Amino acid sequence: MKKIKIGIIGCGSITEKRHAPEYRDNPNVEIIAFYDINKKRAELMAEMFGGKAVDDYMEILSNPEITAVSDCTPNDMHCLISTTAMKCGKHVLCEKPMAKTLEQAEEIVRVQKETGKIFMMDHNQRFTEAHKRVKEIIESGKMGKVITFRTTFGHGGPESWTESKSKNTWFFKKERSQYGVIGDLGVHKLDLIRFLTGDEFTAVSGMGGALDKTFENGEPIEVYDNTVCILKMKSGILGTGIFSWTYYGQEDNSTILYLEKGIIRIYDDPKYQIKIIYEDGSVTELEVEAIQTNDNQTKTGVIDAFVETILENKKSPVPAEEGFASIKVVDALMRAVEEKREIEI
Repeated sequence: MKKIKIGIIGCGSITEKRHAPEYRDNPNVEIIAFYDINKKRAELMAEMFGGKAVDDYMEILSNPEITAVSDCTPNDMHCLISTTAMKCGKHVLCEKPMAKTLEQAEEIVRVQKETGKIFMMDHNQRFTEAHKRVKEIIESGKMGKVITFRTTFGHGGPESWTESKSKNTWFFKKERSQYGVIGDLGVHKLDLIRFLTGDEFTAVSGMGGALDKTFENGEPIEVYDNTVCILKMKSGILGTGIFSWTYYGQEDNSTILYLEKGIIRIYDDPKYQIKIIYEDGSVTELEVEAIQTNDNQTKTGVIDAFVETILENKKSPVPAEEGFASIKVVDALMRAVEEKREIEI
């Protein structure tokens, strides 16, 4: 089988730990080129994973050999890179969140429709075995409908994850990150709840702040490092979301669903990734797979799904419209926190 040739734009930790190694390990892929504003990072990625470092991202986008690209740039660059890539005939796998603004996200949707190229959001929580299994349980109807939920994503913050290990990371800067912890961690869980329930959010409210994170000079960061929110869905489901960059010591990436006939706890137990507590008190514990964390890098399944979609010319498993639906909730939640009121979506 002819290999798909890939270019990667943006060479931060997400490329080093997830995109590049998963492309390298896929037998149907050849990595051709890397680009980063810091060329030394691109050169390091090429040394580690093959391919070459280029001086300009257009060298990747204008290369007729390259079929697809991973857009691993900061949030404020996604719209430019992803839309230009599709206009140049490339399929795109884009890191989350989809864009810095709703207008930019809408532009990505428009260009995808115009070009017909495959566009996939890297909402990797949809691809974990536990989450896929729970979706099947919900869709079977055996436990009735979801009534409420509680979802949490917290870890010690991006400064320990980024390649520079600096408190001056772009994640903390409003002009580049925009959504802070909501766009970094919250978007994963907001998309996950949509995926699991097949429902859409209709209203949000919340509180947030820069509670602990500072820049190198000691000044508070420009975006929220913690957000607590209340979420309502079209069907009437109510839930809470807690997103934090200040869970020092241990990551929490759990979701609990409260249904008509019991409770499903996901990634809430170190041994059993799914724990089902039925209304009669009986319990089923399922050991599926550990969730990927910053300290435990395991295969996400995202790259393989993207490659398979291209090879088989299938519909994107997380298309632009899905990315836009989730970023709408992120944007509404930001406004709800800033304006101290409930926002309807």
